[in-house]
Amino acid sequence: MWGVVIIGLVAAASWLWTPDKPRESLEARYAAPPSRFVEVAGLRLHLRETGPPAAPAVILMHGFGASLHTWEDWARELETDWRVIRFDLPGAGLTGPDPAADYRDERGEQILLALMDRLGLARASVVGHSMGGRLAWRFAADHPDRVTRLVLVAPDGFASPGFEYDKPPEVPAALELMRHALPRALMRMNLEPAYADPRALTDETIDRYHDLLLAPGVRGALLDRMKQTRLRDPLPLLARIRAPTLLIWGEQDAMIPLGNSADYLEAVAGARLVSLPGVGHLPQEENPGAALQALRRFLSE
Repeated sequence: MWGVVIIGLVAAASWLWTPDKPRESLEARYAAPPSRFVEVAGLRLHLRETGPPAAPAVILMHGFGASLHTWEDWARELETDWRVIRFDLPGAGLTGPDPAADYRDERGEQILLALMDRLGLARASVVGHSMGGRLAWRFAADHPDRVTRLVLVAPDGFASPGFEYDKPPEVPAALELMRHALPRALMRMNLEPAYADPRALTDETIDRYHDLLLAPGVRGALLDRMKQTRLRDPLPLLARIRAPTLLIWGEQDAMIPLGNSADYLEAVAGARLVSLPGVGHLPQEENPGAALQALRRFLSE
């Protein structure tokens, strides 16, 4: 009997154990042109930059666990008229871990500022989704002279269950297992709630998220980022934002509910909201065309 149990445990461990994937194979698949790597603030950032070099710049920042690929549908539509820049944030995608192991928002702002300087951008419109939205509005508050327009796609930043102000969250010990075990089926289970219509979640999308989370060191970096997340009361910061601001939110967002938009509309002077029926937390992936007309109009104003 014990022999059968041991065989079963070994089989389960073999199924669950998920080693990192070689960087070379991931770069071959996910860093084809126009991808390139640039040294910024001590990091080797995975960057894509398309559109006319002399056009107004738009910087796109992804959310937790995602990568620059989340923006590709929007980038293709915007690059006809804008210089579109997107990059893997530290600890994500093919940028990989920050050698300083620093994933605080302050470090994120420093990197964005250094990237703009590296690319010769005095100002740019900044678009951020979820966690990237929090970084975007913090940057707009702290560096108002560098932000032309601000677009927040279901942004993070207000306190919620498990996240209090001025206090790092308690990361469940079970999540540490992610360093060693992340089967593809678990990736699907984690992504499905982000979609109002799970049928929009393609096998290709699941493969991409799964592969890039298996890039060397990324899982550990994501855990470090969670442990270092320390929210600040957003209201004093949001009140300092001077850039015209557009909110884009899926009405069926189960991750950061549409109701949270009221806090931003009240706190940011002149902010506007575009709500998307039948769309969840990832409008740029689930239904890329739903907000594009409003986004283009806003950026053109």
